[in-house]
Amino acid sequence: MNITQLMHSRARIVPSLPTASFSVKAGFWRWQRLLPLLLVLALLLPLGVLLLYALQFDLERWTHMWNTFLPRALGNTLTLIVGVGVGTGLLGTGFAWLLTAYEFPGRAWFDRLMLLPLAIPGFIMGFVYVTIFEYAGPVQTALRGWFGWQRGDYWFPNIASPAGLILVLTLVLFPYVYMLARTAFREQLASSIEAARVMGYNRLHTFFRLVLPLAYPQIAAGIILAMLEAMTDYGTVSYFSYPTLSERIVVLWNTEFDPGTATQLALLMMVVALCLITLARRVRGHARFYQHGGQGRHMSRQALRGWARTGAVLACLTLFGASFVLPVSQLLLWAVGELQKPTVGILGESIITYSTNSVVLAGISALIVVFLSLLIVYGLRATAVHRNRGNRRLARMVTLGYAMPGAVVAAGVLVVVNPIDAAVTDFATAFLGWVSPAYLLTGTVIALIYAYVVRFMAVGFNSTDASLEKISPSMEGAARTMGAGTWRILRQIHAPLVSTGLATGVILVFVDVMKELPATLLLRPFGMDTLALRTYFLSVEGWHRSAAIPALMILIIGLIPVFILMRVGDNPIGKHRHTPE
Repeated sequence: MNITQLMHSRARIVPSLPTASFSVKAGFWRWQRLLPLLLVLALLLPLGVLLLYALQFDLERWTHMWNTFLPRALGNTLTLIVGVGVGTGLLGTGFAWLLTAYEFPGRAWFDRLMLLPLAIPGFIMGFVYVTIFEYAGPVQTALRGWFGWQRGDYWFPNIASPAGLILVLTLVLFPYVYMLARTAFREQLASSIEAARVMGYNRLHTFFRLVLPLAYPQIAAGIILAMLEAMTDYGTVSYFSYPTLSERIVVLWNTEFDPGTATQLALLMMVVALCLITLARRVRGHARFYQHGGQGRHMSRQALRGWARTGAVLACLTLFGASFVLPVSQLLLWAVGELQKPTVGILGESIITYSTNSVVLAGISALIVVFLSLLIVYGLRATAVHRNRGNRRLARMVTLGYAMPGAVVAAGVLVVVNPIDAAVTDFATAFLGWVSPAYLLTGTVIALIYAYVVRFMAVGFNSTDASLEKISPSMEGAARTMGAGTWRILRQIHAPLVSTGLATGVILVFVDVMKELPATLLLRPFGMDTLALRTYFLSVEGWHRSAAIPALMILIIGLIPVFILMRVGDNPIGKHRHTPE
């Protein structure tokens, strides 16, 4: 019997083992407690520098912002994040439960296809929807041709509106919630579900009374990620002419060249982000829900019949069609037209270069983010036994980077690395006799990846933290009483139990980096463009058909790791085991 099996049996015998008893015997080395804090400080350094800069309060500047754009931008931001949070929460959680708990034709395909919209950039989705559904678009043009209508003879929803913007961002971001909710539902055991059924609960009551509370940590993490992503979006909101705090920050920084006002406005965004994170923690309160290993039998799926089966298929077809088939079909039509041009050979060579740059940057950044998240969360899990809540609050502040626009994070990184480069340059010139030595960090891949890690640390941290929190401390305590060390427990017990959550974090960070615009634009090495940058440049210059080709490449590359995650996360949850109605 190996340590994992012993741990499972011992955890059942001593479920109330005092946490402090085994933590003292384990004798954590000092560096094992300090390493997570050092990593947190390194990740907070760019934001801390900007915070010091923003705290130089200027009443006249804030008065001017309040009298001009601030109330509208703040109201629009709150409306956007609430709308996207509600929309992604309902779609992501509802369809995750539908595709996990029920069986109907095409369920296995829809289970994977629902993740595909994650790879579509929001501003591309927005442009496609506006082009298709605007007054001069093909849909309204066809309606006028069929029925002989003129302007004013019919009503059609205005897609270029706040409601249309919320719809577009919800369709792009709901996979954040779906992926994490799907993982949470799959981890729940059939014994718990069957116990609720014995007590008289049907499937619907079981979902709200048992399944949903157990899955709340991961669902809340997905909703917060979607809301923060919507709050920091620039490309989509600027295309819809919907001024938000993020849009105003980028405009102030890059167009009006007012970094002081932009940084102080970023401080307000940081406050909003803290409120969102705190709200998620307060709603859950002090509740803790643990999983006791992965050896149990997973819940079976219930076969749907009649109208319920038809409704489930139609609902999945509608969501998948609106979030993926429609925009991709339009992009394919544009791309086919572009590929017929004589310049396609040169375009193909450049696309390969842009794709290579994007994959390398996204892959390295995703692995670093998840690795650092595991070190931080696991290290602070150990400090939690000492009731060091200050350390945990400090660690959760690494998620603030996700609430900041990429341009602001990039500026903070520049402020940090520029003095280092200046010191190295002065030393090399004075003591080594070098003439204009190359910069060590500025304008290099190192600074760019540093910005990515700061920007998207919330993605890896939330996924890792939510997964580790469901592991009962008694399991770790049982392993320590048998002499297992910290790293052995991490390798043999914790890592297998949270592997799906870690893989989810890698995929989310990879896709996010593939679509990142402002940070890449400011920090990339000279001449190093990515697919996202190429797509953006072509779009703003009006070459929307040409932008379809790099946009499709982002989609294709992003789908590869998504399918890998689906293969890894596919467990035999009741295949060919259906319960009757």
